[in-house]
Amino acid sequence: MQKRCDRNRKRSKRRSLYCPKHRCYLHSVSQKHPIYADRAEQLQQRGLTRRHALLAVATRTTVMLQGEWLEAFWCDECQTREWYHVRRLENNQYEVSIAPPELWQQAIGVIQPQGNPSVSEFTRKSSRRTTYQGVKDFSCIG
Repeated sequence: MQKRCDRNRKRSKRRSLYCPKHRCYLHSVSQKHPIYADRAEQLQQRGLTRRHALLAVATRTTVMLQGEWLEAFWCDECQTREWYHVRRLENNQYEVSIAPPELWQQAIGVIQPQGNPSVSEFTRKSSRRTTYQGVKDFSCIG
């Protein structure tokens, strides 16, 4: 007869995601942000034939890439939070690499680490301030 604790081991184990620099376990600090392709070249890079890639983009404006996403992780060795491009391979194996800038345009729901390019430097700095001085913030030196 099986013990009760042996029967309850059907829960999934932790994902085996390791830092590419230090080979230590990465701790997730964000949700998964799926990646979409909107050009046939992006689908061809992932193994689709040119004909199938063109057909997929023509029928749908965007195609969600299965098994790929952007996610932020904390590394104990680096002591930093870093955004990674994660690919799920066979046998619950994962390929982790630092997210290149061009993937940020393909992901939905992420904030670009460099900030929105259409926002001025003054607005960016003001949004990070912890105190608010009101009109005093706009005083001119003269």
